[in-house]
Amino acid sequence: MTISGWAEILLVLALIVFAAWPVGIHIARIAAGERSFLHPVLAPIERGFYALAGVDPRRGMDWRGYAVALILLNALHFLMLYAMLRLQFYLPLNPDHLAGMSPRLAFNTAMSFVTNTNWQAYGGETTLSPGSQMWGLTSHMFVSAATGIAAALAIARAFAAGGMKTLGNFWADLTRIVLYLLLPIAILAGIALVALGVPQTLATHADATTLEGMKQTIAMGPVAFMEAIKELGTNGGGYFNANSAHPFENPNAWSSILETVLVFLIPIALTFTFGRIVKDARQGYALLAVIGVFVLAAIAVAYHAEAAGNPLLTALGVDPAQGNMEGKELRFGIPLSVLFNVITTATSCGAVNAMLDSYMPLGGMTSMFLIQLGEIVPGGVGSGLYGLLIFALIAVFVAGLMVGRTPEYLGKKIQAKEVKLAMLAVLILPLAILGFTALSLVMPAATASLGNAGPHGLSEMLYAFTSATGNNGSAFAGLSADTAWLDTTLGIAMLLGRFAFLIPVLAIAGALAEKVKVPPSSGTFPTHGPLFVGLLCGVIVIMGGLQFMPALSLGPLAEQFTLLAGKTF
Repeated sequence: MTISGWAEILLVLALIVFAAWPVGIHIARIAAGERSFLHPVLAPIERGFYALAGVDPRRGMDWRGYAVALILLNALHFLMLYAMLRLQFYLPLNPDHLAGMSPRLAFNTAMSFVTNTNWQAYGGETTLSPGSQMWGLTSHMFVSAATGIAAALAIARAFAAGGMKTLGNFWADLTRIVLYLLLPIAILAGIALVALGVPQTLATHADATTLEGMKQTIAMGPVAFMEAIKELGTNGGGYFNANSAHPFENPNAWSSILETVLVFLIPIALTFTFGRIVKDARQGYALLAVIGVFVLAAIAVAYHAEAAGNPLLTALGVDPAQGNMEGKELRFGIPLSVLFNVITTATSCGAVNAMLDSYMPLGGMTSMFLIQLGEIVPGGVGSGLYGLLIFALIAVFVAGLMVGRTPEYLGKKIQAKEVKLAMLAVLILPLAILGFTALSLVMPAATASLGNAGPHGLSEMLYAFTSATGNNGSAFAGLSADTAWLDTTLGIAMLLGRFAFLIPVLAIAGALAEKVKVPPSSGTFPTHGPLFVGLLCGVIVIMGGLQFMPALSLGPLAEQFTLLAGKTF
């Protein structure tokens, strides 16, 4: 590791926090339905959507109504996307006459983009037409991201006031988030990416002649706008199979920095939004501090592992000074590769600018562990905030047991109902990740997809279900995922990770909204100081991470010790 590398990383992180603060305030204004500088242009469009849909944005919904509206919308979008992927051959903007996907792959892909996972068991430029990429995938990137943010705003409102019967209006939240937040930033980011060299065209390819006189066909398409919402909405699905390692998705270090900022922008901004909605900025700062602890620790571990290089190559006399550059782009180097990797796995983005399968075992384990923590530090847009708040409820419950008092969080008493629902949500992840991984590792049809034996093969399978259940979408590239078993089970894991977690969260929000806020007393446990930050970090590690340690010990940790012993599988 170098001082210049750390300086690069810390400057980008500081830029993210600096940009997130005004965005967080803007989101809080959107949540309250307040006017902004965008209203003169966008308010008539917003009212038009309400009129067409017959929606009264002032009519609130209880948690059941909010959940039903959210699920129905996403079910409809799943069916629409599934049909589009199956019938791609007959749709416009398909100049190469690409065939539709198989039923199992269409199910996997549709579920992936509806759940904000964006797992890709296909090659984007060779499987999907420009029309399918734009109308099918890119549009769903907006809807899935807005769904997560809307749910986060609903639970934030539940903490803000007492005696509430409603959590807001889902349709109004969704519309405002897309119109006033996601669309304007995505347009500006798309223009910036075009300026940095990312193509935005309906042409599917360009013919080029190399310096040696060889003919080459280069895939192209409407990449820039998809790239913008892919990062901003923590979606992660790339136009090209190589994702953000492809020079047309990520041409240089400046584009990599911009994409890194976009990925973290809204998840970090929502901590400021939460503080503003509950009228106590310190609560948002505490959540931001927890995120900072985990992100900096993950960067330190991954950067050290990659900068140290491969001990097997060092033993053969290779100079370790350059670190482990296998699978990485020279135009980014190790610092920007590690930063991008940590940020996209700390969120539910899943984009990659370096191949995880080529990372050192500890570097790959860092990404896996960040997802296994629950995708909450800071997690996806919206989903990270409401996931972190679930762990905060468990933390104050633990604190209440320690001091013998009824636990409280932001003036709301946390009782058995909320704790049971919180544990139900938290247990979904290990159930799906470990359950499906165990089944897959004893089925020949599944293990045939592994590209490696031994601990690394175990890591490939474990990472796949970790990524799917955590709605991340990144993968160890050694796994061939387009099989009947993996397409189906990974799709189910995505569904469970998104909606089986989200429904208990909305039920908790409904219960908390009805409770009267109690004023703080001398016995109230403060939830904005270092003690609470430390307690929450500990609960996240214990509840979110330690249950995966046996599997990690058999996978990346065993591989790391094997390399240090000078052996390989």
